[in-house]
Amino acid sequence: MSADPFFDRLLLVWLGLAVLVAPLLFCVRAPYGRYVSTAVGPSLPAKLGWTVMELPAVVVFGYFFVSGDATKTWPMWTFFALWQGHYLHRSLIYPRRQRGGARMPLLVAAAAFSFNLVNGYLNGHYLGTLAGTYPARWALDPRFLGGLLLFTAGAAVNLHSDAVLRRLRRPGETAYRIPHGGLFRWVSCPNYLGELIEWIGFALLTLSPAAAVFALWTAANLVPRALAHHRWYRRHFAEYPTERRAIIPWAL
Repeated sequence: MSADPFFDRLLLVWLGLAVLVAPLLFCVRAPYGRYVSTAVGPSLPAKLGWTVMELPAVVVFGYFFVSGDATKTWPMWTFFALWQGHYLHRSLIYPRRQRGGARMPLLVAAAAFSFNLVNGYLNGHYLGTLAGTYPARWALDPRFLGGLLLFTAGAAVNLHSDAVLRRLRRPGETAYRIPHGGLFRWVSCPNYLGELIEWIGFALLTLSPAAAVFALWTAANLVPRALAHHRWYRRHFAEYPTERRAIIPWAL
């Protein structure tokens, strides 16, 4: 437990929601991307939707981290740089590199916006204030080094996989094709695998309960979606490689 009762209660609620939402997402596909539906109300351009829903993670985390009471050491600025680097890319660079004219339900963007508000607060407030100061020697701890290795490896897998998917389409095209190369040799969604590895690494290198809950949320969201994508590929492409798994090579 921390010194902030509100934070503790919110984190417990956030953990409980992750546990409740995970089984639901195995049954219900979030209606965006290839599963987009007009039945859930108005929509907006997907590129704009990504920016709107991801920017709160940049702003809210940044505010609570920087304004927090803890004296910031360079291992803590490493936490800051990793988080901000991921979300600045996700909110400002990734959407503008997407191809196709897809739309995103406003409901999906609003839900993700709200998620990132809460997640940004929990992680920024914990690392900026509640965790206290991480000493400079933390950068030599095996947990920091192992977590940093996982985060950077996951980010590399995520970025490479996104690039493979992007190159499947010429500008203006919307059709789906079978991706090949990199970890697509073994799984249908290495981009999701990479992101999951990133946040597991972040939880390890910070030893933050908020980051651990976020890693659980990432699994709750991405594992069901990867399984849905895997089934979709097999249903739409008779020649889809039979040796591939959904998200974990040789296992799932």
